[in-house]
Amino acid sequence: MHGAVMYAPGDVRFESLDDPKLLHPTDAIIRTAVTCVCGSDLWPFRGAEPIGDPHPMGHEYVGFVEEVGSEVTSVEPGQFVVGSFATSDDTCANCRNGFQSNCLRREFMSTCQAEYVRIPNAQGTLVATDEVPGEELWPGLLAVSDVMGTGWWAADAAEVRPHCTAVVVGDGAVGLCAVIAAKEMGAERIIVMSRHASRQKLAREFGATDIVTERGEEGVEKIKEMTGGIGADSVLECVGTAQAMQQALHSARPGGNVGFVGVPHEVAIDGQELFFSHVGLRGGPAPVRRYLPDLIGRVLAGRIDPGRVFDLTLPLDQVAEGYRAMDERRAVKTLLKP
Repeated sequence: MHGAVMYAPGDVRFESLDDPKLLHPTDAIIRTAVTCVCGSDLWPFRGAEPIGDPHPMGHEYVGFVEEVGSEVTSVEPGQFVVGSFATSDDTCANCRNGFQSNCLRREFMSTCQAEYVRIPNAQGTLVATDEVPGEELWPGLLAVSDVMGTGWWAADAAEVRPHCTAVVVGDGAVGLCAVIAAKEMGAERIIVMSRHASRQKLAREFGATDIVTERGEEGVEKIKEMTGGIGADSVLECVGTAQAMQQALHSARPGGNVGFVGVPHEVAIDGQELFFSHVGLRGGPAPVRRYLPDLIGRVLAGRIDPGRVFDLTLPLDQVAEGYRAMDERRAVKTLLKP
């Protein structure tokens, strides 16, 4: 088969790779329907994370089951499935508590920008649709495997409630999906912090009521001005930089909550400042598996369309261009077709 391999910052290649095989009775092999490039893939692409030896890339996927291990009974060959970027047995204590992304047998997916993928912990990770969905729905279902699930977690962690005011920090794919989540959870006012006109337009179509273009403390002051000097009930941090985290924490009202889902890079939090702010803080890798049945249902019913975050579609063999387009902000998110 063929797939993407990252060699060094800025160096992604489409290469011939060994076909995946069942290594454990809990594995499954899927044939990829569509996959994509994630914003988090840009951290090593830009040199912000070490790469080490050349390695396959990708953690978002939907596809068709080709083969299952002897202990996998929840899915069968031929079914169309959606899974999470973090695999889980869905039976351990952490899974039962709703945090499948902290499963005791967790493995993070990292080989999905390829024609075939081995899925560990397939029994608890994969969710099959009742029938094969139309291809027009594949992008939305692919978004559910990470960015939509992560945006939902941002809203859940920030305790978005009906009639509340929510602020979304970040206008990438996760931030845009967080707007969908906040809208679905009943937020009355959704303020998106964005400087990009095309992303602002999509954010408004997803449910944003206001746009703030200022960043840092200027952005915080604007949020305070818009909320009677108090701050927002819920803030969804979807970037992962130090500035974004400070912007989020300072934009929340006393008693408000911040859900942070951007993978932190050089983020440090002042414990005393957090203590006196009365702001709640929760985040981490999204427990996507918890939300999969619900989100899949919303996509199939046409209630949400997170697949619209994909604004560039390329054949898988042009994966390197997909990375470059996102790195250069020519695309929000690249969809790849094997």
